[in-house]
Amino acid sequence: MLRLIWSVFVVAALACGQGVTRPPIVGVAHIALRCKDLKASLEFYAKYLGFEAPFESESGDWLKVNDHQYIGLWPGLSSDAEDRLMHVAFETTDARKLRDYLASRGVAVRQKLSPDAEGNLTLQTRDPEGHEVWFVQYMPGSSHRSTFGKAVPATRISERIIHVGFMVKDQAVEDKFWHDILGFQEFWHGGRTDDRTDWVDMRVPDGKDWLEYMLNVNNPSARTRGVMNHMALGVPSVDAGYRTLQGRGMPIADPPKIGRDGKWQLNLYDPDLTRAELMEPKPVQKPCCSEMRD
Repeated sequence: MLRLIWSVFVVAALACGQGVTRPPIVGVAHIALRCKDLKASLEFYAKYLGFEAPFESESGDWLKVNDHQYIGLWPGLSSDAEDRLMHVAFETTDARKLRDYLASRGVAVRQKLSPDAEGNLTLQTRDPEGHEVWFVQYMPGSSHRSTFGKAVPATRISERIIHVGFMVKDQAVEDKFWHDILGFQEFWHGGRTDDRTDWVDMRVPDGKDWLEYMLNVNNPSARTRGVMNHMALGVPSVDAGYRTLQGRGMPIADPPKIGRDGKWQLNLYDPDLTRAELMEPKPVQKPCCSEMRD
């Protein structure tokens, strides 16, 4: 029913959406996660991964990766059956213009945007499968803008979230939103074997970060949900990051490996089993399954 309603919105708006242009979408802004034990989650992201919370917030705790990217932690996870992932967010240069553009394309959005609790303009919507998606414009005087250049210690295991990912049931349905409307572009797809597609990497239209569709997931366990609904932290050397985390006493189940995309990666799991993988941005061997576009 959600897909049908969303499709009707799109079809009804196509005729009147001509001439409204999409403003830039430049990268991942944040990923927001529910936690059972906020203290334990803060210890994982602060003690081991080295991130700091630069300001207090009514909505949750924000761990700063860089001036434009955060990991948001919310208390309230009540059961293993509940999604840890609350939403993903991308940065735009003009939230109001993006609101008008999405409305013209039949996407359900607010009539008017006002500054949020942190002082930014934040546009909230849902994609065809119901994933909550935010688009953030950092505004002068906001909590985030006021801490530019602050709370970026050398202890950070990574200086950038290079992608976020979540479970997708139907790629064609999701592409209507992410590709056709928002302009995200596929630059690689692959699978556990060469003859299947389990992951599709969709790059933001005006930057280098990407969204990863996680396909072919049925009846996921809590562990599987955490693996699929995830973030990737870019590092110049996974091996160096691995040795740093070992030196901090972090328990790590498996050593680094080269993934099917040809990139070194190290899978880490927070106390609620959400995967925060370390990943080198460039392949060191030929990726499987499809050409990886620049």
